[in-house]
Order: sequence, then structure tokens, then C-alpha cells
Amino acid sequence: MVVFDDVRLHDWTGGAPSSLDELEARYVRQSAGRSPDGSQGWLNWMLRRASDGQLVGTVQATLHRPAAGRLEASLAWVIGVGHQGHGYGREGALAMAQWLRAHGVDELVAYIHPGHDASVGIARALGLTASDVVVDGEVRWSGPGAGPRAPPRGSPGPGSRTRAFGVGPGTGPWRGGGWGPGSATP
Repeated sequence: MVVFDDVRLHDWTGGAPSSLDELEARYVRQSAGRSPDGSQGWLNWMLRRASDGQLVGTVQATLHRPAAGRLEASLAWVIGVGHQGHGYGREGALAMAQWLRAHGVDELVAYIHPGHDASVGIARALGLTASDVVVDGEVRWSGPGAGPRAPPRGSPGPGSRTRAFGVGPGTGPWRGGGWGPGSATP
């Protein structure tokens, strides 16, 4: 996937682009919608530009239960270098956050390198706040999930310029696989 075959995507996170075979294997694993041990749920959305269907990036949520009865989603987003600066990351992350909030997730979290201004902007648009917690050089941002909180002002509605495809709303383990609100499994 040419969108992800760019070393600049790893400036903040380290590593190098994956080969096509590595990407395919990762997406096959992720399409299961949960970790092999069942301790995490995975939502993986491929973001496509609505005007022409062009792949522009991904938005992902890893779901887990840090405490009994609570559901936390750790969010991540990757937008191809040629598509950055057009609001696709913000729009995709907002759409996923709104979906997660509507489906009972208690807390949203993201880990962001302190110098990555674009991702800091997305976190703020999601209503997340930076903490003093740093893991592998990335600051933990968090904010409320479900509840009376309205979407941030100026938020575009899901799908105004992008469409998300993948394991997510109405598919995979979320619907009937033990990841929904009130589920006894993680």
C-alpha cells in the first residue's frame, strides 16, 4: 500500500515501513477484531476520501477493560504523508470517537510524541487532555467517553469528506463478541 510506504510516517514512532506481505499479515490478524487471548478488542478503519475512494489513512482503537465494568479505548491514527494537512486524521478520529462514545466506551486515550503538533491537535479536537504520564517517550492523553459530553465545537460529522471501512460499527466482535457495554468479557 503506497500510502503507508513512506519512512516519514515513522519520524515520531520509529521503525520503518512494512512490506506488502507484512501489512497483509497484520491486517489479517487485525480483522479478527480481537487479540488472540481475547483481552483486547480491535477496531480498524481504513479511511477513504469520499470524493474518489482514495485510501488516505487509518484510525484504530484498542479496547480493554482496565477495571471491572469500565471500557477504555486507546486511539491511534496514521494519515499518508501526501494526504496530511487536509483534516482527514481529525475527521476520522472524531468519527471513531463519536462512535465509541455512542457505544458506551468510558474513556478515550491516545499516546502522542510531545513534538507531534498535528496529533496533539487531533487529541485536543477529541476533547483529550495531556497528562504527566509518559510511556516510551509519548505523553498519555485522555478524556471522557460515553456520557453527557457533546462532540467538540466545530466537529465535522462522520463521513463529510472521508468514509471509514473495516472492523467497526455493526461488525466483528463488538456486536455479540463480548466487547459491548455490560459484557462480562474484557
